[in-house]
Amino acid sequence: MAERMVGGLSDPAPATPEVQEIANKAISYSTQVVSGTNYVIKVQHGDAATDYVHLWVFQALPCYGGGLKLSRYQLGKTRDDPIP
Repeated sequence: MAERMVGGLSDPAPATPEVQEIANKAISYSTQVVSGTNYVIKVQHGDAATDYVHLWVFQALPCYGGGLKLSRYQLGKTRDDPIP
């Protein structure tokens, strides 16, 4: 294991139940099928009315590796703001 500096990131590791719980905070989502799938996901990240974010995530087709890429995001959204 490499030495870690204070404030530095740890080595990547599989998701723990605690990390998965963070990911499970998604409120709603939409999809668009293209040469893969675009997901627009609404996530709550705090307690204020505008503590919602819209995430655009692209998942490539399996024949192209199936990878995920965060392509865009919008901050300052509310629970009632529609996702595209």
